[in-house]
Amino acid sequence: MSILSVNAGSSSLKFALYPVVNQTMGEAEVTGNIEGLEPAGQPRMSFCAAGSSKESQSIAVDPGQDVFEAALSALKEVLHSRFSHIPLQAVAHRVVHGGQQFTQTVRVTPHVLAELSKLNQLAPLHQPHNLAGIEAFAKSFTQLPQFACFDTAFHRSLSALETTFAIDQQLTAQGVRRYGFHGLSYQYVSQVLQRQTPRAQGRVVMAHLGNGASLCAMTALESRATTMGFSALDGLMMGSRSGALDPGVVLYLLEQGWQHDAIQNLLYKKSGLLGVSGISADMRTLRASSQASARFAIDLFTHRIIREIGALSAVVGGLEVLAFTGGIGEHDAVLRREVTQALSYLGIEIDDAINQVACADQIKAIHTASSKVQVWVIPTDEGRVAAQEALSLL
Repeated sequence: MSILSVNAGSSSLKFALYPVVNQTMGEAEVTGNIEGLEPAGQPRMSFCAAGSSKESQSIAVDPGQDVFEAALSALKEVLHSRFSHIPLQAVAHRVVHGGQQFTQTVRVTPHVLAELSKLNQLAPLHQPHNLAGIEAFAKSFTQLPQFACFDTAFHRSLSALETTFAIDQQLTAQGVRRYGFHGLSYQYVSQVLQRQTPRAQGRVVMAHLGNGASLCAMTALESRATTMGFSALDGLMMGSRSGALDPGVVLYLLEQGWQHDAIQNLLYKKSGLLGVSGISADMRTLRASSQASARFAIDLFTHRIIREIGALSAVVGGLEVLAFTGGIGEHDAVLRREVTQALSYLGIEIDDAINQVACADQIKAIHTASSKVQVWVIPTDEGRVAAQEALSLL
């Protein structure tokens, strides 16, 4: 059998199909992405089957037909025509927020959907689209169980000292607390580290660096501290998100007449690398730019990572392993060099020649033999973790 893992966004859908043999998850048979899913969009599907080159096709939308419905019909046709030898048994959905109630993967029911929709305000740019994706798949793949896999679940081991804000505790009781995110990615990286080094059981900091960025400190394979908190805005500077911000800034904007939607748009879509550089949220574009604002945005992004790794290392009492993942973490060798050089006081040494070539989609150790801290580059696979979680409940 096989499990389809999906991640539904506002205008795109990422998917991967994982075969299961004797209760063991195999490598993905196909991975892909459907873009152009916004209303009145022109959807297009790109996918790559194992051992084959990338394929791409436009998706026809009939008059009056929902764009997402048309996309799922096209996806179903590809799965049926090309991968019918591994019948689909379930769909695993990445859901950003599980709140206090959902701390592990669950099979989706109408009640579960209703409860999850109450969390929309905590992740307004992600949660509503995740849930809309579940509803669309349930309608299109009517015979298949749908499972919700939460980015917050990995951080259920955080202590009250890590989750509690210093505010009126009546608000804390209502769920205003730190949750942490990128949990599916951190779960995958922790699994890889277990296979690669016995130090995975020790003091580890994992850096998920991409358009969304966060850090997680782990001991005994459990989350102990993380940079994201109540929402996916907190912590590190990101592609277009501000990261940690003095709440006085929001009060100031309110006093200046800013409305909720304008503030939300600023913090989620017009800040971070984009806001500071005034050029782009894409690190590759900024690296290629000769403008001083691009260099400063990169320097600020790097500085915040260095600062927060130091803080997380202090919380767990040291550092034995540092792992980079995410689009930037996996591919930006310059950033990895600058971060590790700044942390040399912890005993980190990397082999720059290995670091330079550790940009392909492969697990790579980039530390020297004499380094007191192991440094790894690990391409993440959130879809695989979601599929594994669904399999455990089937």
